[in-house]
Amino acid sequence: MKAVVAVLDTGIVMSEDAVREEEQDEVINQKLEGISFNSALELERYLRICTFTSMSSLLQQLNTLLPIFRSRVGALLFLFSALLSRGLEAIQADRDDPGQSLVTSPFGHASQEIVNLLICGHAVPEVFDGNMDVGGGMTVKGIPSKVEVGFLTLLEAFKYCTVGQFLKRPKWPIWVVGSESHYTVLFALQNNIQDENELEDRERRIRQAFDAHDQSGGGGFIVASSVRQLLHDMDIIMPMDMLESLCANEFVVWNELWQALHQIDKSKGGLKSADSTGGVKQFELYHFNGIAKTVGNGSSVQQRPRLTKLRVSVPPKWTPEEYMMDYKPSASANDATGGSMGVDTQKSVKEEPAQHAPIVDCIRTRWERASCNWVGDAPSIV
Repeated sequence: MKAVVAVLDTGIVMSEDAVREEEQDEVINQKLEGISFNSALELERYLRICTFTSMSSLLQQLNTLLPIFRSRVGALLFLFSALLSRGLEAIQADRDDPGQSLVTSPFGHASQEIVNLLICGHAVPEVFDGNMDVGGGMTVKGIPSKVEVGFLTLLEAFKYCTVGQFLKRPKWPIWVVGSESHYTVLFALQNNIQDENELEDRERRIRQAFDAHDQSGGGGFIVASSVRQLLHDMDIIMPMDMLESLCANEFVVWNELWQALHQIDKSKGGLKSADSTGGVKQFELYHFNGIAKTVGNGSSVQQRPRLTKLRVSVPPKWTPEEYMMDYKPSASANDATGGSMGVDTQKSVKEEPAQHAPIVDCIRTRWERASCNWVGDAPSIV
């Protein structure tokens, strides 16, 4: 391994008495008050680069440098460290348009390339899985492989993009959440919230294969000529009359294929099963917004970051008939299926009507038709 850490050579010597974080931060902030970073040239005077080839020595040094990374220049040093660790030549090779700025003006927002670099180690510009050949010898780069921490975005709820399965289903139940102007964090304490039954796993893999043929940038359709290859790759035996009907037009959208697969028994590679709808899934998510918000505390008002617990309920998957009717399961139907956390589902539906905020739209890009509840003010993603 090779890691590069950008630090400031400011001559700061931490007092042995400054053992608490607050005391360490105060020492750093006082020292930085007299230093100007109004230009790149001024910053360059103090910038120093440290290279590590050992994980243990890297972690030891980072632990020592935590106070400076918590300071007003910490985010910039962290970005420099990530860019240099990847390598500037590799960064430019990752990008589709190396001429564009990695930080957008005028507010200094991180580009998607920076977000992807921090999540997957590659400064690629897109959020779908893998690369996409758009013709003319041009390839658009997405997320190359599975990641440990995922990404969800409000822009997908607005139909501006489609986040791939690599980012939606990370190794750990932690997601960076992007809005139009800010990033927050969504996470769970239980990793099993991402568990799938056999048919859910099968549907996910078929959708991944479908997306691999989707050259529209996440539009949700493929050319009809690609359907046969997809069926072959996924070992799906589709009756000829159904296949001809499905491919009657030039393009096939995912919903059409999905409905057709629910008419094919799972023994033939389809999604038809007597118990394919499963039960209501209920779990808890936590949302953290690091920007200080006004919080009422009795007679006083405070400015502080906010952590919100969300109770999430995901109803059974649609059957094709329910999909056509925009079906919404009744409270009695939900109660019959039970919940994965042992929650009384009927009580949840009747006594806790679903609440809405933009974070719910983001959650629904991962769990369709999810409903959420929380106590107090709505969680904010801005």
